[in-house]
Amino acid sequence: MYVVKSPLSDTDLRTVSEALQGALVDLVDLSLVAKQVHWNVVGPRFRSVHLQLDEVVDVARTHSDTVAERASALGVSPDGRASTVAAGSGISPVPAGWVKDSDAVGALVAALGAVITRMRERVAATGDPDPVSQDIFIGITADLEKHRWMFQAENA
Repeated sequence: MYVVKSPLSDTDLRTVSEALQGALVDLVDLSLVAKQVHWNVVGPRFRSVHLQLDEVVDVARTHSDTVAERASALGVSPDGRASTVAAGSGISPVPAGWVKDSDAVGALVAALGAVITRMRERVAATGDPDPVSQDIFIGITADLEKHRWMFQAENA
């Protein structure tokens, strides 16, 4: 079987692959959390929050694909299986059932904050070993921070 050979050293590859795998897990979970809240949000701001949640889902899914493909390009097999995501996500679970619009906004601010914190750690960790992956993490972080800002403004 052909295995993709990474241009990175083994040490650098270990650092970068851990960062990519962690980002993949967080982004997959973010998309699932946002979709769960999207299906269950209720309240006077239902429509605007409902639509905004779909934007987060789209961004998280797009970035998760970019991260997984970067891992593959470096010879690392990405793992987005449900059990892996459940075991490794940094996002706190959201409650089951209907979610009041202000609580939905709060849940997304918290989820985005958790992912952003971990993404910034990945930015720092990958700067020397792989600036290409670091650049991906910088772009993801910028997009997530924009969405967090928009959700925070909903409850201001």
